[in-house]
Amino acid sequence: MRARSLSLAASAAALVLLQPGLAAAADDPSTTVTYTVTSGALTMSAPVSAALGSGAPGTTISAPIGPVTVTDNRALLSASWSVTAAETDFTSGGPTTIPATDATYTVGTVTTTGTITATGTDVTLSNSAQIVVTGSAGVGDNTATWNPTIAVSVPASAVGGAYTGTLTQSVA
Repeated sequence: MRARSLSLAASAAALVLLQPGLAAAADDPSTTVTYTVTSGALTMSAPVSAALGSGAPGTTISAPIGPVTVTDNRALLSASWSVTAAETDFTSGGPTTIPATDATYTVGTVTTTGTITATGTDVTLSNSAQIVVTGSAGVGDNTATWNPTIAVSVPASAVGGAYTGTLTQSVA
């Protein structure tokens, strides 16, 4: 009978030690655990080059230029960013220049991952930076991707040749 009594006492002690919410004894060791969530950067990727095709004077030449992606790895509680676009005038190496203002930037559909609201704004391009996509109400890491279409209205007075301009997109 005594063995039975010890067995019950040992089981009762084990139950007491395993019950949640019981305070630790004064001599029980404790460890403070800390860690840091690191943040990354706000970056953007865009095609290095794009060919719009060809067309006669007095027509519009347009094509999507390829995906543009903003990656926000800053891990912010309240994230926002803006993408701007500026275009140089188009030159052919000859006497004719087609002004940047003869081109448009159409954002199209923006797809996102994570928590961010991305809104596109179609613009007539110029030599000055203009906001084309904004990200707002972001939480943590997020991305936004779109494939903008650039359209150039070729003036009726344009001289034949290959024209080149530089589209500069940036995120802040």
